[in-house]
Formats: sequence, structure tokens, C-alpha cells
Amino acid sequence: MEFGLTDEQAALRGATIQFAQRELATDLVSRDASADFDRKLWQKCGEFGIQGAFVPAEYGGRDLDLTSAIVVMEALGYGCRDNGLTLALNGQMWAVQEPILRFGSDEQKSRFLPGLAAGTLIGADAVTEAEAGSDTYAMSTTAVRSDGGYVLRGQKSYIGLGPVCDFVLVFATSDPDLGQWGINAFLVDADSPGFTQTESRPKMGLRTEPLGDIIFEDVFVPAEARLGPEGAGASIFNYSLDWERSFIFASHVGAMEYQLEAAIAYATERHQFGEPIGRFQSVSNRIADMRLRFETAQLLLYKAAWLMENGQPAQMASALAKLHISEALVSSSIDSIRTHGARGYLSDFGVERDLRDAMGGVIYGGTSDIQRRAIARLLGL
Repeated sequence: MEFGLTDEQAALRGATIQFAQRELATDLVSRDASADFDRKLWQKCGEFGIQGAFVPAEYGGRDLDLTSAIVVMEALGYGCRDNGLTLALNGQMWAVQEPILRFGSDEQKSRFLPGLAAGTLIGADAVTEAEAGSDTYAMSTTAVRSDGGYVLRGQKSYIGLGPVCDFVLVFATSDPDLGQWGINAFLVDADSPGFTQTESRPKMGLRTEPLGDIIFEDVFVPAEARLGPEGAGASIFNYSLDWERSFIFASHVGAMEYQLEAAIAYATERHQFGEPIGRFQSVSNRIADMRLRFETAQLLLYKAAWLMENGQPAQMASALAKLHISEALVSSSIDSIRTHGARGYLSDFGVERDLRDAMGGVIYGGTSDIQRRAIARLLGL
């Protein structure tokens, strides 16, 4: 088992950090305050090769191996202070692109993947409903069979990128009597008649990633828009969930490294009582804990990637990664604010924004409570 980067991976990391610092640092304080999603930044990421990192070359991607793609996304989080943008990118890559790669027909791959990789197309994952969050299979959105396809009715809630997406990967039940075996997945264009995107909803953090509802009012989708075979929706969802939970925080791990280095620098530069505040044990202990959280988060992230690459079961690894990284970022963000003192509490310096952004991580993609439940069940409890 190797713990270091190859020369090629180190070059990818360096180039990605430079790109993010050069191109993605524009006006973040004001964009966060106004909850502004900048599609130009999204397209710049596509042009650089972020969205296409793990996409095969035949569809316009970089065709990187999984570990190298994770290196890129972690480096993006280190170089880009916009956690909303980096989360949105990861959400599309792991919850939309990967299911299309795995289950899509040749026509679906050719239609969607080049635009997704290039940043000219935005795809959203539409699973959650107001009354079907953790209990996903309680969804009420239906896909009733019709001549040549299906008619979708229902509403999806809290959908990241929902207000700005060009299409959604939506899950709906075609036969409630069959339970999870009656669920199907569909790729639905946002300009379809009866398809409505609500405005972005105000939220505590991650403000630069739009979040809203998708409403389906008798939306007809042809049979060829179904992803995978009839009744495979639950299997597709479970497959994509492992990928999402394993890697959606890849950029957050990079953000934790940046956060740690910023705290060390401030604790070294800031003097009180004639010496750097880092000399005080209460401060140095917090920073030591930040280092420990970063190290363990990174190890869990790359273990999940290793398991995926080697065809090993990753349910436990994905749940552990999602649980630990999300809670570690919250704890380290609090320690970062306390280390920076009053400066950390003010919005102008961006330190407090990490905490607001981190709080969503213990909820979306399966709450921390759900992750603990999944881990316990995998342990036979």
C-alpha cells in the first residue's frame, strides 16, 4: 500500500491548486452574501478538466484513474475557498456522471457526458422529497407507464443545482406495490413540458450552490430516457450512493488542509503577552486536533477510492468516510474560528464561512445518524 503521490499525481495536484487560486477566487464574500451561482466559473472548471477528470476520453474527459481524480478534487478544495462550488462539482460528478457511466446506454453516454465534462451542461440528482429524505423508498413521485414512455408526477425537494440544472437524474416509482423493485431512474431535460424549477432557497451555508425543488406536472419521458432496465432504480440509487458518500467530500478534505495551514500561520504570527498564541497549550492543542482530523479524513477518503478501484465492497468505507469527514470539518471549523478569535468571527475574512458550509454535511447525502445506523447494521448489530 502506497501513501505517497506519483509524480503525475503531484503534478495534477499542483496544477489544480494553481488553477483554483488563479481562476476561482473572484468576489467570494459578495457572492456568498448574495447566494450567487456563477456559471462562468463552472465552465472554467470544465475547460480545465475538473468535471471530466474521471470521464473516459471518448466522451471528452481526461480518463484519469479514480485515485488521480480524487487527488484533483482534493486539490480543488485546497485551492478554491468556494465550498458551495466545489460541493456542486462533486455532486454532479459522483451522483450524476458516474451512474450514467455505469448504467447509461451508448446514446445516453454520448448525449450527456461530453457536455457534463466540458462544463456546458449541468446535471442534478433528484432523489429527496419533503417526506422522503432518509426514508428514500417512501418517495411519492410516480412514473406511470404510457404509450412509448412514462408520465412523471410529483415533487423533489432540496435538490442541489436544481434551480440551474439542464437536466435531472430523477427517481420515481412506477409500481408502489413492488416497493423498491418498482422504482425507475430517468434522465429528464429541464425544458420538458410540465417540468418546473423553483427559485433557489436561502440557506445557512454553501450559498453559492443553488438549492431548490423540481416539480413534475404530467411530464412525459420516452422509454429511452430511462436509465438502466425496468425496476433497476433502487439498484442504481444504492450504487450511486456509495460513490456519492465516498467522494462528495473530496474537496472538503482539501479545504481542511488549507484551514489547518491558515490556523498554524495565524497562531505563529499573532502575539499576545509577548509571544505567539501558538505557544499557549489551549491553542496548540486545538491545532493538533485539526491535524489529526485532516489526516484521518484523508485516509478514509483514499481507502474508499482504493476499494472502489479494486472492485471491493465499499459500503462500510463510504459510510465511515461520509460520517467522519462531515463531522471532522464541523469540529475543525469551530477550532479555526476560536484560533482566529474576533477575526475568525467576521465574515470579511472567510474563516466563519467554513463552519456555515460544514454544517450541511451532517445532513445531506444521508445524515450522520443514518451513517451510524448503516455502520451498525454492517457490523451485525
